[in-house]
Amino acid sequence: MATPSVAANAYSALSRIMDAGGGVGGGLNKAADAGGGQSFGAVLKDALGSVLDSGRKSDAQTIAMANGKANVMDVVTAVAETDVAVSTLVSVRDRVIQSYEDIMKMPI
Repeated sequence: MATPSVAANAYSALSRIMDAGGGVGGGLNKAADAGGGQSFGAVLKDALGSVLDSGRKSDAQTIAMANGKANVMDVVTAVAETDVAVSTLVSVRDRVIQSYEDIMKMPI
C-alpha cells in the first residue's frame, strides 16, 4: 500500500509529464497506425490523463470532506477508483518493461 507521500510524489510526477505536452511518447504521437486510429503515444497520454483526473477527483473529495461538504462514502469511492487506476497503470508499466526486456534478450 502506498503512503500519502509516495502518492503525492506520483501525482506530481504524472502532472509534470502531462503538462510537458508530449513528454511521454512525444515522437510516437506524430504517426498514427496504419488503420487510421490513434497512435500509441496518444493512447498512453489519454490513459495517464485519466489516472491523473482520478487522483485529482480523489483529492477534491478528501478536501471537501475535511471541510464538511462531502460524504465519507463519496471519498472512499473516489480513493478506491484512484487506487484501481494507479494499480492498472503500474501493471501496464511492468508488462511494458517485461516486454522490452524480452525483446532485448532476442538473438540478432
